[in-house]
Amino acid sequence: MSITLTENAASRVQSFLSHRGKGEGLRLGVKTSGCSGMAYVIEFADVIEKDDKVFETHGIKLIIDPKSLFYLDGTEVDFTKEGLNEGFKFNNPNVKDSCGCGESFTV
Repeated sequence: MSITLTENAASRVQSFLSHRGKGEGLRLGVKTSGCSGMAYVIEFADVIEKDDKVFETHGIKLIIDPKSLFYLDGTEVDFTKEGLNEGFKFNNPNVKDSCGCGESFTV
């Protein structure tokens, strides 16, 4: 099982963590939401829980709760800029379908 960040995403996360001044890493997860069923959750993690799975890539810790790991296994997270829009993009091989707005997905 693995979850990775591209070099570009890792650089962006490192910048956020440096400006923030604290944090163990980045917590990734999924929640029930949207028209397709699941949505990604991304937030800073100040604590690593005992059941969390931790993956390190480009010096950044990715912290995943056990329930989300099933949905995120094999995912690569990138940071992209398209025109005036920028943000994290999830390249998840488990996604079978997504909604038209791109905010939710089905596994």
